[in-house]
This record gives sequence, C-alpha cells and structure tokens, in this order.
Amino acid sequence: MSSSDGTAVRVRDAERRAHADYTGGVYGSMLAASVVIGAGTLGSFPRAELVVLLLLTGVVFWIAHVHAQLFGARLAQQSLNRQVVLHVCREEWPIVKAAVPPAAAVALSPLLGLDVQGALWLALSVAVAGQVGWSAAAARRAGAAWRLVVTTASVNLLLGLVIISFKIVLKH
Repeated sequence: MSSSDGTAVRVRDAERRAHADYTGGVYGSMLAASVVIGAGTLGSFPRAELVVLLLLTGVVFWIAHVHAQLFGARLAQQSLNRQVVLHVCREEWPIVKAAVPPAAAVALSPLLGLDVQGALWLALSVAVAGQVGWSAAAARRAGAAWRLVVTTASVNLLLGLVIISFKIVLKH
C-alpha cells in the first residue's frame, strides 16, 4: 500500500467516525422510555394520545437540541447559514427517529391483543431495545472493537433496566 493509499484509508476512517454519532438516537430512545413511564403513571388514557405525546416530545427535544447546537458552540465557531442549519437539523434528527418505534408499538398494540398496560410495556421494551441498538450501531460504525460494542450495549441495557425499575416502583 502506498502512502497515498494509506492517507485515503485514514481519511475514509475519519469520515466514517465523524458520521457515527448516534447520541441523539440513544438519547431519544431514553427520552421515549421516560415518556412511556410518565404517561403510564397517570392511569388510563387513549393510545393515540401516547403516540402523539411520544412523537411531539421527540420533535420538541429535537428542536431544543438544534437550538442548543446552533446558538451554543456553533455560533462561536462559524456563522449561521442555511447549510449549517440544515446540517445541524440532520445531525439531531435521530432524536425524533428514536421516538417512532415506541410510538408504532403503541399504535400496533391492539393488533397484538394488548391492553393499555401491555402497550406501555411493549413501548418501553422497544425504547430500551432502541437505546441499546443505537449505542451498539454507533460503536460499530465508529470502528470500535467488539468488546467496546458489547460494553456500550451493556451500559445502555443497564440504563434501560434502571428506567424500567422506575416504572415498577412508580406503579406500586
């Protein structure tokens, strides 16, 4: 391999790592799990209400993250233009994407014969699985060793189990 080939490989690896930030997905999944727990402690409610709550919460937090990125560190580093704004919007979009699977789980739960509590548990499980999946995908995409992928997935599973324990404690 020539030095130019080695440089090209390092550049591609650096670009891959730069696009491997799925922090928003992990965060969004954890947020969705928290919304499910909060809604579940309020008693019975229409499923459509939880679907809308999950999606709107994801959108509001996405907007908050975009705002923080644009008017926090980025504003000090570069001027704002349409391209920068769209780039930040795309970077933070996984927060919204992470709310979709739990919302879909709630929407589809009647087809599975689940009551409201069953729908809550399904949505919570989907959110935690998403949290673990996003973290593992980020680690793999960044080129992490399998040991680190398993470690980050395990930490996120543990965090998800902590959230689930909140649901159990708050229910009783």
